[in-house]
Amino acid sequence: MNGRILVVALNPALDVTHELERVDWAGVNRATRVLVRPGGKGLNVGRVLHGLGVDVLVMGVLGGRAGDAVAEAFAEAGVAADFLAIAGQTRRTFVVVDGGRRQAALFSEPGPVVTPDEYAAFRNRFVAEAPRSAAVVLTGSLPVGVAADTYAELSELAAKAGAAVVLDADGDALRLGLAGRPAVVKPNAAELGSVAGRPVGRDTGAVATAAEELRELGAGNVVVSLGADGMLAVTGEGVWRAVPPGRVGVNATGAGDAVVAGLAWRTVLGDTWPQRLRHAVALGSAAAAAPVAGEFRQAEYERVLDEVRVGQVGVH
Repeated sequence: MNGRILVVALNPALDVTHELERVDWAGVNRATRVLVRPGGKGLNVGRVLHGLGVDVLVMGVLGGRAGDAVAEAFAEAGVAADFLAIAGQTRRTFVVVDGGRRQAALFSEPGPVVTPDEYAAFRNRFVAEAPRSAAVVLTGSLPVGVAADTYAELSELAAKAGAAVVLDADGDALRLGLAGRPAVVKPNAAELGSVAGRPVGRDTGAVATAAEELRELGAGNVVVSLGADGMLAVTGEGVWRAVPPGRVGVNATGAGDAVVAGLAWRTVLGDTWPQRLRHAVALGSAAAAAPVAGEFRQAEYERVLDEVRVGQVGVH
């Protein structure tokens, strides 16, 4: 095993981002800039890790013209990837960035159907690659045709191979994925509340209690994204709160993916929890300031890194 991070992207996308000075949701809009990039949570995580100089391999399934565009873009960027060709069409996502409101909206196509034979072929490749990896990131939605408990299966396979698993999903993929006992789970407050069966808001006590319930269901450690309020990490070593210096960007579409990349990277490096959280928050803030998901500016990341506040908190 080496320090490589394996990122799984079972429902990748081709991201199309439209930037506008102000959006008229009831009228005609003309973009000031249009950006087309590989997208979806797994691909975003892979691109952030590549930008950090991390040894990363992205594994996924691609099909159709959008899939071809994703594969070509990854090859041009030099990101190592192993994409299985499928019969279905890779989905597209559309992000509209409203500069006037400092907001971004994401629209996502449903994606292809992955057949049992196609998933079996992917699984075989995963089993071969997991033992060569120090960490495995399982993130994003699951395509139609893939079982809802797939992340639990892949997490178990990765753990048996000696890799630390970072899981970032929602709905049944998250709830069932906990049975695979991932080392780190990163829900946002809404995703956490969905699994806990109640809204948790951003109250530290409510979030920590719900996170402990996820740990009882199999998660080793739970890091909850709280948007502009930072993150709360509930771990076997204590509870930490990490807070960014302030709002730094308008495109938060890929900020959570950058956080996942940071958590996986610093876990492989053996950082303490305060160190992991500091880097993860800084990367998320830098990604929010970048024009498209999966990118960040090194200077912005380093600037925010010095200003992130991390402290251990007591929860009653």
